[in-house]
Amino acid sequence: MAILAAMAIVALSAGCSSDDDDGAVQLTWYTNPDNGGQATLARECTDDSGGAYRIETQVLPNEADAQREQLVRRLAAQDSSVDLMSLDPPFVAEFANAGYLLPITDPADVEQLTAGVLDGPMKTAFWQDQLVATPFWANTQLLWFRKSVAGAAGVDPTAQDFTWDAMIDAAESQDRRIGVQGRRYEGLMVWINALVESGGGQIIEDADAGADATPSVAAPAGDAAARIVGRLGRSPAAPADLATAGEEEARSLFQGDDGSFMVNWPYVYAAAKEAVDGGALDQSVLDDIGWARYPRVEAERASAPPLGGINLAIGAFSEYSDQALDAVKCITSVENNAQYMVESGNPAARSGAYDDPAVQEAFPMADLIRESLQDAGPRPITPYYGDVSTSVQRVWHPASDVRDPQTPKRTDTYMSEVLNGERLL
Repeated sequence: MAILAAMAIVALSAGCSSDDDDGAVQLTWYTNPDNGGQATLARECTDDSGGAYRIETQVLPNEADAQREQLVRRLAAQDSSVDLMSLDPPFVAEFANAGYLLPITDPADVEQLTAGVLDGPMKTAFWQDQLVATPFWANTQLLWFRKSVAGAAGVDPTAQDFTWDAMIDAAESQDRRIGVQGRRYEGLMVWINALVESGGGQIIEDADAGADATPSVAAPAGDAAARIVGRLGRSPAAPADLATAGEEEARSLFQGDDGSFMVNWPYVYAAAKEAVDGGALDQSVLDDIGWARYPRVEAERASAPPLGGINLAIGAFSEYSDQALDAVKCITSVENNAQYMVESGNPAARSGAYDDPAVQEAFPMADLIRESLQDAGPRPITPYYGDVSTSVQRVWHPASDVRDPQTPKRTDTYMSEVLNGERLL
């Protein structure tokens, strides 16, 4: 107990907000790692505050789970140094339900912080009808394809009715591989949730009921998702490392000689351009890359692309909530959304940012990203998201073992036992 108390004292004292000698309030912003774009916004918003506040950034670990763990430890100790935090959307409900996030209650503030935010990220910003986190940047996956492979297979991935089955058929016909995120980590949950949502279903019903939510994978949409995952897992179009593949493994495969199709985040396009500039990738490969909306599960139903990104929240124990709110307004403005998208490669949460000429130049697929974010399907919004995600990952890995309808049924049983405290993860 003494050790835990000491840790709490350290957590409370490290990086505490304070008033600077010049009268400016010092705000601490815990950020996810990026290329320095958030630190740049911190400096610019500090300058724009006219001396009202100064923002210091503290970088969290690389993995989302580790980011969550560090923030939870601090907030559980009521650490007042957490003025602002860059929060993965799936964790918003958990943090808000625990009383860790400051709700925004003034209607004028709510209007300013949500004006022009795309529908997908907007769904992740509220808990119990209160705005608890402001969408900062959003993310979605596109279908990336090698034009030469699609042409040889006689398919058009940009067609509205292009499906996962058509993609697998095309890759098999050309003896090529499809890049997906099949490792047992959050990327696998992203894939499965997108398939279920695209089929018109959901992982759990009444997600805001917490432990009383009803797992609902064992349904037609879940069965369709299992059929697709299992088919690819056992297909010659599956990469040899599917069971351990994340975003970067999928990108490497796609850019190689076996590449054909890939579902991945928009950063892959900027990464390919940088690889060409650095001499690590031939220009012909970049020229061969096309993009389209996330594939459909059923030809007659529009897909629900994955949703990711970062929301900006104010710590419930901050001593400077008024200044923190002003900082959030600055950081998440349309202008700063556009700047951050160009400089960091992370898509904006506000629709207006996509009209910026610099964004259009940097992202030839900007309009498609905006459309995908508008229609994106969020992962379950529940304070028990960690339990839900881990349950799904454990039952659906590896992809080659997934079967319908057995896997969806096992998922619902496993998840129910976890939520009811009958099984430990």
